[in-house]
Amino acid sequence: MTQTTEQEQSPELVAAVDLGSNSFHMIVCSVHEGQLKTLDRLREMVRLASGLNNKNILDEDTQQRALACLERFGQRIQNFPESNVRIVGTNTLRTAKNARQFLQKAELAIGYPIHIISGIEEARLIYQGVAHSLQSNASRRLVMDIGGGSTEYIIGTNSDPAQKESLSMGCVTVSNRFFMDGAISPQRFQQATIFVNQQLHTYKKLFTHNQWDEAIGASGSIRAIRKVLLATEWSPGGITLEGLEKLKQHALNCKHVSELNIPDLNPERLPVFMGGLAILYTTFKTLDIDKMSVSDGALREGLIYDYLGRMFNHDVRSDTVHFLAEHYHTDTQQSALIKTTIDSILQQVSPFLGAQARIIGQYLNWAAELHEIGRNIAHSQYHKHGAYIIKHGDLAGFSQQDQNLLSTLVLAHRRKIPLKKIKELPPPWNKVAIYMVIILRLAVILQRNRNSAATPEFKVTLEQNALSIQFPDNWLENAPLTQADLMLEEAYLAKAKFSLQAR
Repeated sequence: MTQTTEQEQSPELVAAVDLGSNSFHMIVCSVHEGQLKTLDRLREMVRLASGLNNKNILDEDTQQRALACLERFGQRIQNFPESNVRIVGTNTLRTAKNARQFLQKAELAIGYPIHIISGIEEARLIYQGVAHSLQSNASRRLVMDIGGGSTEYIIGTNSDPAQKESLSMGCVTVSNRFFMDGAISPQRFQQATIFVNQQLHTYKKLFTHNQWDEAIGASGSIRAIRKVLLATEWSPGGITLEGLEKLKQHALNCKHVSELNIPDLNPERLPVFMGGLAILYTTFKTLDIDKMSVSDGALREGLIYDYLGRMFNHDVRSDTVHFLAEHYHTDTQQSALIKTTIDSILQQVSPFLGAQARIIGQYLNWAAELHEIGRNIAHSQYHKHGAYIIKHGDLAGFSQQDQNLLSTLVLAHRRKIPLKKIKELPPPWNKVAIYMVIILRLAVILQRNRNSAATPEFKVTLEQNALSIQFPDNWLENAPLTQADLMLEEAYLAKAKFSLQAR
């Protein structure tokens, strides 16, 4: 008994991995009574974005460099439960046309699933990392993060990001485009600043200085620039526009990055330094920033705090689903009836579903809330409209894989079962989602009357390729609409090589 109590009170280990376009980062933390303690950090400069060719194919050499890094990361967390590890890919893996093939090898290398997140979700998580890592009295903060392939801008208050944007420019991509092979010239720097300004100009009014009280930077590029400015005493205490002007002038007196000769500048960062400087300098000028403080918190810290929210019953994904359902004016009473029916089915079939039953239930409940959002667009083919919204929307907390699964469930809740889409889902969903679809479809059928009193208690049995449902004696004979719906469903499932027996 004492041993069990000690195990229950022992800290839980969690890890977050950020597969950035410049560097791969991992943070390992212990969680005890809701408190977080950082135990380990790993970082390797992989420069994933440099491996993209002009057709957005990730080359083999870069893939091998990335896989070797992931194998080293994987050794550090090899005994962690899968639910305690979150790994996300960002801009380069959003862009690469062969990302899916690479991810299959990458997941084998590190031993855990990898999720691709949108630029807006990346911005949200970055803000969470900064908000929890930096004490600030400012009522509204501008947070900026320069990655290898994208730069995020966020305005928020406390832990709530209000405005988020992700622009397709990063220290690697800008360096590769304008400072090829490390060459520096005033003309190259001017071309880079014009490009950055073009990307940022559309959002100038949203992020200009009168929209926030304090500017905070959060990325390796920004930290490197601050370190240089402090070492040279060009900008004591933080990053200032005056200091950036001095750094820019020093850089433009050089013809190559190897000539920079700046104290405290890591040689590893030289190939991408000018791209980061051009982005930061232009941002200061465009958004009228005078001074920026720097946070150590970033995407991986945001992932950890997001995990804590899921652990302690504040899953931002549920908030997103509720907001979306409200925005599209869904019938909340009907959703509740379907969720109750789903829960009843899951209780009976959970032995077949095994350890995944809880996560399956979570996604099915979200699908129940969202399955009719397409009705707000058009009644005809509404399941397709709903699936499109879910797949292509910026849904806070959800990765692209999460959204694809939820979209597939909504698409498949009526009419023809899209077997091809289900089989294209990443593991384990390519095997499990068919059962999720069948459970959701059955719940929708049983609640077609939109009246809780209309559905009696029933018994459900789920097997490998068969489902049976048993109602009270003579009930089905007296419910002709449900009987007809189940007969039609039997035909749909037969095409999916699945049998349904209702009696």
